[in-house]
Amino acid sequence: MTQTIYDNLIQLGQHTAAPTTPEVAVLERVANPAPQRPYLVRFTCPEFTSLCPITGQPDFATIVIDYVPAGWLVESKSLKLYLGAFRNHGAFHEAVTAAIGQRLVDELSPAWLRIGAYFMPRGGIPIDVFWQTGTPPDGVWLPDQGVPPYRGR
Repeated sequence: MTQTIYDNLIQLGQHTAAPTTPEVAVLERVANPAPQRPYLVRFTCPEFTSLCPITGQPDFATIVIDYVPAGWLVESKSLKLYLGAFRNHGAFHEAVTAAIGQRLVDELSPAWLRIGAYFMPRGGIPIDVFWQTGTPPDGVWLPDQGVPPYRGR
């Protein structure tokens, strides 16, 4: 039987229980099929939720993750499960955004990564948090993240 870059995946194609915390969530990766050519990968999670660590009230956001892969791609089901693990996780918006970014960098070692976290208002104030690893590689098209400034998003 021929081996593929997908042989080590344990979550894709089967029932996988939702992780109880972001720390225990398994982020899977596959080899980048075109590491010689820089390109942008985007994931948009329009229904992200976490909890306020003080009040326990839910926080809702659209999370946009853009990255230029080096050797690895994140497997999308594992990313979905990881992001879903924040549903019962208490942390401020800034901590959530930085944790997601750092975890992806630790797992993937991308050439570049940015996250835009566009949180809905709580107490009448929307909070948008942006995190990135540095300057994007030359020649990579970086589209706008497509989430308008708050006006009743």
